Order: sequence, then C-alpha cells, then structure tokens
Amino acid sequence: MSTEALEKMLAKGVDNALLRFGLGKGYLDAEDFSLAAQHLQRCVQFDPQYSAAWKLLGQALNKQGLSDEARAAWTLGLQAAEAKGDKQAGKEISVFLKRLDKRPH
Repeated sequence: MSTEALEKMLAKGVDNALLRFGLGKGYLDAEDFSLAAQHLQRCVQFDPQYSAAWKLLGQALNKQGLSDEARAAWTLGLQAAEAKGDKQAGKEISVFLKRLDKRPH
C-alpha cells in the first residue's frame, strides 16, 4: 500500500502500530528520514515490543546523522527482540550497533 493511501487512512482516524510502521517504512524507502522517524516513533509508542519498528527507527535516525538517538532506538529494539525471541531482528540490530561502534567519532 502506498504512503498516500496510508496517509488517507490516518487522516480518517485510523491510527495503530501497523499503519505507522507502513508509513515509516514507506518514508524510509523514499529517503524522507525525518518523516519516517516520526511515524516509527509513534509506532513504538503503540507497541514497545515491535522490534522491526525499532530497527527501522534506528535506521531513519542514523540516516539523519543522529547516531546517539539511533543507538538508543537499536538498544531498545534489541531488548524487544530478545524478549520476544525474535532472533533475526536481534541479529540485524546487533550488526547495526557494531557498525555504529566502528564509525569514527
């Protein structure tokens, strides 16, 4: 579903984690990192255990040069993934965190 269609649903009053995840992913793919981060932040407010949303939120923040915020999002995402037994998301988030650690400060 397009971000335009999802935005129309949001405008009609539909608002939930899945809708916000779709919007966040759509805007991340479109490289509108600020808008992606806003929707993904709302998504994890709806569902703090949504490890895939934390992963994308970290990416959106990192793309904006907000490495401390990205680290915080990925750390929470890793905790959520571990709590849910979501091994794949946990592995991916761990890779992102390691890359962040290797970056020159």
